Amino acid sequence: MNKINRDPLPNPAQRLAEAVSRRMYEQDSATRELGIELDTISPGYARLHMQVRESMLNGHRTCHGGFIFTLADSAFAYACNSHNQNTVAARASIDFLAPARAGDRLTAVAEERTIAGRTGVYDITVRDQQGRLIALFRGNSYRIQGTILSEDEVHKLQTPES
Repeated sequence: MNKINRDPLPNPAQRLAEAVSRRMYEQDSATRELGIELDTISPGYARLHMQVRESMLNGHRTCHGGFIFTLADSAFAYACNSHNQNTVAARASIDFLAPARAGDRLTAVAEERTIAGRTGVYDITVRDQQGRLIALFRGNSYRIQGTILSEDEVHKLQTPES
């Protein structure tokens, strides 16, 4: 898992998002098994990438839509859980706009549009290595009980090192 930290001294929300993403990635065997890697995380934002392998091709020799959906869904999950509130998908839809092929590097960027109460809306774009738009995904999130990190873990993140 890679993490690009844009801020030399990250604020508490950024530190929390980074810690949450590390914990999620440790427990996310589906994402890891597909070779999906996290590039960037910040509150309400995630960028992940995946290399299209031969085993991901359908009968048309293009990337199966389910793998593209999974990449976008993983980006959605990291973005909506970045606030350390257990959040799941309530609904998701995808528009496939162009085919991806073996060897393509697909990047999914998830951006939070709004959070209202227990629900949120996230837009995810999937592009290939040349910046060509492959898919548009919209996810609606629903916050459930619990957190990814415990209160003690969050407190340790907020306490300056001595």
